[in-house]
Amino acid sequence: MSGALLGLTLGLGLACIWWSFWPQPEQVVSKRRHPALARLDDDIVLAGITSVRWPGLLAGCVVAAATVLVLGLAVTRVPAVSLAFAGMAGWAPLAAVRARARTKRSRLREVWPDAVDHIASGVRAGLALPEALTQLGQRGPAELRPAFEAFGHDYRASGQFADSLDRLKERMADPVADRLIEALRLAREVGGSDLGRVLRTLSTFLREDARSRAELEARQSWTVNAARLAMVAPWIVLLLMATRGTALQAYREPTGVLILFIGAVLSVAAFQIMIRIGRLPEEQRVLR
Repeated sequence: MSGALLGLTLGLGLACIWWSFWPQPEQVVSKRRHPALARLDDDIVLAGITSVRWPGLLAGCVVAAATVLVLGLAVTRVPAVSLAFAGMAGWAPLAAVRARARTKRSRLREVWPDAVDHIASGVRAGLALPEALTQLGQRGPAELRPAFEAFGHDYRASGQFADSLDRLKERMADPVADRLIEALRLAREVGGSDLGRVLRTLSTFLREDARSRAELEARQSWTVNAARLAMVAPWIVLLLMATRGTALQAYREPTGVLILFIGAVLSVAAFQIMIRIGRLPEEQRVLR
């Protein structure tokens, strides 16, 4: 029995030695996400929601739609009308997150030039890059202080400048932050005397872009508001009709369901077309 066990152990050892001469290639697990899901995660971060990512948001949309569907069926007993309002309820969390993200982007667009000027001043004064970034947590624009304060904590805890920059990039989820962080990373790793010039050029470009975009958004605001009003008005009328049971009898018939479906498709299509025509191009995060 001991001889068989010794032989088995010897065989396993020789097999392991033989196997070590043929190392397996490392399997690289791709972390790339679909661009739409990546943008949705960026919107969630910009909206200030730190404990939820896109699966949780989509689950909330499903829960909201199901809740409104059940309540609509209990109140109106008209499946077509209930489905219409359930679709609106399911879309509402996404719309709210994107609206908050757009507002945050607009505010960041206004304060980034001051932040870049602050970093450039710190570099000219002889501060190290980590110290110049950490100071933004106390003296920078209010919109940026929490993220850069967290960067200071990360850097003091780990001492790893590159890793702290990566975490800062995740917290900001902003294309301007991506460009600034990569410029600072390159200056830290390679060195050179052009960082001050690069920061001044970036600050000038950001100010001009913010000024031009603010003028265009002010001119097109009435178009966007008109599109939203035209989209919402018919459904407000339908909601008022839902309070009277006799007015909803027509939507129980196939013809009424078809009319409601066509109206919903036309409303969504017209709204999306009008928004896309008047929408300003948004910067993409190419330096994630």
